[in-house]
Amino acid sequence: MRFKSIFTNGFGILISRITGLGRDILMASALGASLWSDMFFIAFKLPNLFRRIFAEGAFTQAFMPSFIASRHKGVFATAVFLRFFLFLMAFSLIITLFPEPVTKLLAWGWDSTLIQSTSPLVAINFWYLDLIFIVTFFATLLQYKEHFATTAISTSLLNISMILSLWLYMKEDPKTVAYALSFAVLIGGVFQVCVHLLAIKKLHLHTLLLGGWKYRKHKEITKEKRHFNTLFMPGILGNSTPQISAFIDTMLASFLASGSISYLFYANRVFQLPLAIIAIATATALFPAISKALKNSDEKRAYENLDKAFWILCFLLGASMIGGIVLAEPIVWLLFERGKFGLSQTIETVDVLRMYMVGLLPFGLAKLFSLFLYASYRHLKAAKIALYSLITSVSASLLLMHPMGASGLALAGSLGGFVLLFFTIKEVGIDKFITIIQNKKSLYFIIFMLLFYLVIDLLNRWLLTLIR
Repeated sequence: MRFKSIFTNGFGILISRITGLGRDILMASALGASLWSDMFFIAFKLPNLFRRIFAEGAFTQAFMPSFIASRHKGVFATAVFLRFFLFLMAFSLIITLFPEPVTKLLAWGWDSTLIQSTSPLVAINFWYLDLIFIVTFFATLLQYKEHFATTAISTSLLNISMILSLWLYMKEDPKTVAYALSFAVLIGGVFQVCVHLLAIKKLHLHTLLLGGWKYRKHKEITKEKRHFNTLFMPGILGNSTPQISAFIDTMLASFLASGSISYLFYANRVFQLPLAIIAIATATALFPAISKALKNSDEKRAYENLDKAFWILCFLLGASMIGGIVLAEPIVWLLFERGKFGLSQTIETVDVLRMYMVGLLPFGLAKLFSLFLYASYRHLKAAKIALYSLITSVSASLLLMHPMGASGLALAGSLGGFVLLFFTIKEVGIDKFITIIQNKKSLYFIIFMLLFYLVIDLLNRWLLTLIR
């Protein structure tokens, strides 16, 4: 197993997530959980959704197998890039001209005045989609060369740009802060593109793209593009259930009390930290190797990687899940309770965080097992499984949002994670899953979880006496 790649990718993501938390801490202090914070999060929601869908594997897992199999890699890559980039440019232009319908789609429960105030922010933030697609496309080529560091750490450039805008404008009125953050998103995206261009040139991948541009009308590429098309949409749906579910939750939260969207955002940011550093870093590092192994009919090597990665994720995500549930209040207090983010906002965010953390282990393991579906071109099956999960989470959201508020939406998402894991394992092979868990490590895992809970619970009791 490629521990060096996993560590490099995980460390880069850790740096990005730490700067992201720093950004959110400043944002909570400047805007709190208020109407203006809700407005910015709505505006940032769609580009952030696509950032997670593209950057955290969905595009890569559709593109990578086709790219590996392609006989004309440069031509194929250029053709895919041009199609997506031109479409996104046109789409962004339409949103700039007519932002209010999209804003209404993002916040169904808001009145026309709020929609009108938020729509300019939506128009500004939407251009980040174009930039993040360029970043993701370059990142996939770098992953093919098993270079992960640039992409993993590049998100920190976005966060640093937003941190600087908060530092400069934090004492201004909330409207000015929201606009400053929106423009900072675009500046950060430009920096992300620049560092990827440097990495592409360093690994001499620019010659591949230039050659692809020169021969972009190659006749044999049509079949490869058609094959990619059959994988892309199922791949996007199949790999993006948590993001789509969170996106729908944001829309539903617009019908709840003011601040609900912000509670979901802040809690989800904490939830995404271990998910990204552990599960997404592992899956991203393993995917090129598993794709190449399955293409070469070396299933034994592919499943050896799965077995080792499974237990790494179980112990690390299991500990993170217990820690997040038990230590939710000290975590939220430490990160966010300052400035305009008070005790009542902390209590609400704690409830949401605990419900999110319930789904950490199933979402992380589903991410791992789904690699085999994408590497073996079973994208349509992965999409069907994701649809089952999405139906579960949305149905549960509608049932739980009124009795439980924002925390009910978070719990519904976690329930969808269990459904996603069950059907993914079933498709990969129940027999292979049983083979993995019929191991003394299962007993070690149970003992570890019990002991870890006891230690964390004692720590939580002590911390609560200090902070309250």
